[in-house]
Amino acid sequence: MTGPPARRSRRPRRLSLLLAVGGVLGGTVSAVLGNVTGNLLSELSVTQLGSASAAVIVLGLAAAVVVEWRRYQRDQAAAPEPEESAPAVGAPTLPWPAGLTGRADDVAAVVDALRHEHAVAVVGRRAVGTSSCAVQAANLCREDFPDGCYYLDLRRRGRPRSAYHVLTALARILNTRAPASGRPDDLVEAADGLRGKLDGQRVLLVLDNVDDPAQVRALLPPTARTCRLLFAGTGALEAQEGVTAHRLFEPGPDDAVDIFAAAGAAAPVARPHRPDPRTDPAVRTVVELCGRQPRTVAELGRRTAQHGWRHADVLDALRRAVETAPHQQVAASPATLLVTARDTAYHALSAEARRLWRLMSLSPAPLDRPAIAALAARRPDRVAPLLHELATGGFVTGAEGDRYEVRPLLAPYARLHLRAGGSARRRVTAQTRLTRHLARRAERHAANLVVAAATLDRDRTLSLDDDPYGWFDLHQELLLAVVRVPAGAVESLPRRVRRWWFRLAVALCGWLAHVERLAEWEEVCRTVLATPTAGDRPEIAGWAHNELGVLRRRRHDPQGAATALSLAVAERSRRGIAQARMNLGLVLLDLGQLDDAVEHLELSRRHRSGADRAGHALTDLGLGAARLARGEFEVAHHHLVRAANTFRSLGDARGYAAALTNLVLVHAELGEHLDAAQAWRAALREYGAVTDATNRAVALLNAGATLLASAPGQARQAYEMLAESRRLREGGQPTAGLGRTLLYLGDAADVLGDADEARRHWVDAAAVCEAAGDGDGQAAADARLGGEDGAPPAPTPRTPSTGVPRDARPAPGATG
Repeated sequence: MTGPPARRSRRPRRLSLLLAVGGVLGGTVSAVLGNVTGNLLSELSVTQLGSASAAVIVLGLAAAVVVEWRRYQRDQAAAPEPEESAPAVGAPTLPWPAGLTGRADDVAAVVDALRHEHAVAVVGRRAVGTSSCAVQAANLCREDFPDGCYYLDLRRRGRPRSAYHVLTALARILNTRAPASGRPDDLVEAADGLRGKLDGQRVLLVLDNVDDPAQVRALLPPTARTCRLLFAGTGALEAQEGVTAHRLFEPGPDDAVDIFAAAGAAAPVARPHRPDPRTDPAVRTVVELCGRQPRTVAELGRRTAQHGWRHADVLDALRRAVETAPHQQVAASPATLLVTARDTAYHALSAEARRLWRLMSLSPAPLDRPAIAALAARRPDRVAPLLHELATGGFVTGAEGDRYEVRPLLAPYARLHLRAGGSARRRVTAQTRLTRHLARRAERHAANLVVAAATLDRDRTLSLDDDPYGWFDLHQELLLAVVRVPAGAVESLPRRVRRWWFRLAVALCGWLAHVERLAEWEEVCRTVLATPTAGDRPEIAGWAHNELGVLRRRRHDPQGAATALSLAVAERSRRGIAQARMNLGLVLLDLGQLDDAVEHLELSRRHRSGADRAGHALTDLGLGAARLARGEFEVAHHHLVRAANTFRSLGDARGYAAALTNLVLVHAELGEHLDAAQAWRAALREYGAVTDATNRAVALLNAGATLLASAPGQARQAYEMLAESRRLREGGQPTAGLGRTLLYLGDAADVLGDADEARRHWVDAAAVCEAAGDGDGQAAADARLGGEDGAPPAPTPRTPSTGVPRDARPAPGATG
């Protein structure tokens, strides 16, 4: 390796020598010619020739120096890397371990594998302890290899050796022929020489820090019968032919505490009487915050004992750096600086991968690739190789839906690096990018919830990008974690983050309302009300109160709903007051305050924009129900027909079915039984295409009651409709609708001649109506049970159908 460069160094530099000699000779000749022609020329000409001669000499020497310097640089660049001093030929080079804490089961498994397999690999993420485990196992079975145990580190100055340098070093250790070059044929020839040398010998080769299988691929698969190969390094060795891999993970909590205590016991202590780390609960939390990384835990334990740090103080410093909001500043402590500085696996990543890993710790849940690209402000094609690097290194793990997250064990560790790796302004900027991305996507999907629901019920072939329900289901953990911040944390959010956070909360409430997740819906609304923005901007507080009013109406709490919606009407601006007034009108209709309900609904229609067709349809639906309850059937018919036509033109099957459900009652009151039958058949057909059990139960109730009153001969069909309506309502709390269903179910049974069943249904109807506060229904049930002559018929249910679409705008919770 050193012969050719030495010969090149002794070889004369011909070009440099020629330039120097040429310059001197040229100057000399110029000087002689100047003397010969001196008598013919003036003194001035002779002086000029002498200066020219000197210039020629100087230029020649300068050119020689430049050429020589450039040649020297080329030689330095072309020279091979200096080899580390190799041990004597044939000398065992396996180091004795300085001490290994824990890992007894892993070491025993490796020792057992070496007895039966020719090539064994201890694999795991960097700095997890693969080298220590392999060396310990090799020393425990040293007696099984009397011909020698040899060790070679395949990493030099933190950089991996090439396959050529690996085989060269092994050739020097085992006294075989080194490869002539790095070409594949020469590497194979050198590897065959090593196999021939080792064949028949009981030798153990320990190759440590294998970063790339290409470094040792020439040695695989092993052919020597008695020789053993023990690798320690990358998990890619698991896929190599002839290699039996043992995966090494982070030590358990008990082993990590033992590592911390053993390192502290071996260090010179500042205070001789210190508590045992094994019995201190703070130490267990400290090693968890450090990700149970052996090297970091050991160094922290040593420094803690050396400087006399209290375990509680170390825990407080680490916890403060991990749990403090990213936009808030925290003074760096020696403990946090030590932990981040000793993470060799982290520092081995590329700069872009380190940055991405730090930023991913801002997310409390898995992120898909578009979200990761938005968080890092990089194109998706640039994010893909970085994710591969992080996944290969064991920094991130995959989740369903092509999503990624920081490994849960390393999440606090990543937050420590996030705190140490950039300013608070950059962290806030990244947090804003992520929240803005989620808010925009959530708004887009929330605006398509109604249309997508109808499409899914007809044809379940939507892709994830077109299916808002699927997108919300997949990302619900992330969205709820971002919105449901701890109490008081929203107040400290930066203003630009708070803006997008509120828009995300609005869109998320739209989905929660559609899927009837009422508890989480209420939690988000109350979180918004707790923000200082809600106190500064009444329209935001009005939005939250409007949501809470709709929520309480769905929970059959009309009094609470009226209170919340009254606050919404008082706080909302002109743009949002139309929704609040409409919802308040529907609640007042539930409470029987018909005049006030009509007033608020009329005001809602006046405040709506002419372009808001869906909003006008909702208002017409509410007005139709209110007019129906007041007995103004012609006016109710006008509003309901207009609402039905608008919903149908908008493609809103749910709203169209709700309008038809109420039209059934109008036609029945007007004596238009044929139109009523057509209306309830169309309503049931529409509800068959959408998933809405509550309003389908209302439609079945109205259809059964109308059919029973207009065509007693079809009592069997009416009974089946009412029984289906009761089945859909069962399982919930007692409501007026359930009471009316039982009431009419008893009437149908009575018409069919089953008096016992009819009486049983009427008894149940009286109890349910009493519990629900429905006095009219209870009175009708008692009248039937009393058997009085000329008992009034049971009141026809005249409440509007619920579950209609909220609004054309993405403003969740616009209606009940």
